[in-house]
Amino acid sequence: MYKRQHLIRALELLQSQLPGGRVAAINTNENGAETTVNGWFHSALTGVPVIDLACNGRAHPSSVMGSMGLHLDPDYTSIQAYAGGHPEFYVEGVTKGRMEATSSVVRRASVEADGWVGVARNPVSVGYAASNGAAGAISFAIELGRVFLDGGVQAVTERLGGRIIASGTVGSYSCEPVEGLDIGKVVLTDAAATTLLFVNEYMVAEHDGERVGAFPDLIMTFDENGVPLPSARVQPGQTISVLVAPASSLILACLLYTSDAADERSSVDLGGRRIINKKTQGVSDGTHVTHYQYEPYVQMNTYNRKDDS
Repeated sequence: MYKRQHLIRALELLQSQLPGGRVAAINTNENGAETTVNGWFHSALTGVPVIDLACNGRAHPSSVMGSMGLHLDPDYTSIQAYAGGHPEFYVEGVTKGRMEATSSVVRRASVEADGWVGVARNPVSVGYAASNGAAGAISFAIELGRVFLDGGVQAVTERLGGRIIASGTVGSYSCEPVEGLDIGKVVLTDAAATTLLFVNEYMVAEHDGERVGAFPDLIMTFDENGVPLPSARVQPGQTISVLVAPASSLILACLLYTSDAADERSSVDLGGRRIINKKTQGVSDGTHVTHYQYEPYVQMNTYNRKDDS
């Protein structure tokens, strides 16, 4: 549970850690089921502008996938501020350190808060965000939403150059919380035994025994009325359709075109267990960013056990 004061409190906590306490702009961490508008509320109350950029142009389960490459810079110190929870479980704080460590702290805080905390994290320069984030991702999402409202699932499928790989009844659904992540599988009763694996987000789609989509391709389910249905809301017995669209149709951050992201994708365990590899990787001289303190720029999001970005 989070309230508007929790969102603002997270921003206040992060600003207290910045030189001069100044934030020039806010961006969302991702385009997701509910995350595209992250930061809009903060902007309305504080006057700090939201810009048309996401850390990643699609939803993702791991901090690495939404880091804009910050985890590769050994000199970057991640700063993440959080606040939220039911009154009896309320938590707030600031954590600093390596990206993987600070993300783990926030993920754990969301569990202790009984599900949700507001988070402001990882200030960078405007220039760095523009070069490494998914610029234009928000306007793209808005335009796609208009396409959906006008023409439904079929229009969105055509706009993304995708295809409906299956329509059928959910025969089985499993979901297991593991270290703040929801890991599971959806299996349809259709003749192709269409199977979807997810780690918060859909990561793999298999149809008739063949893999037909894998992160960062977009895999999405819709209910029988054509309403988007995130993995967390799928239930056995529902009639759903499965859309798969190529990653090339999306606006993605730079990281998803690197070998680091490819390594993460290939680490999917078809048994439905945790898929994220913990590893370190160096960066060559000249790629380090050394001016995060200038024009601080903050990634905003609401965070629960289903969001590690």
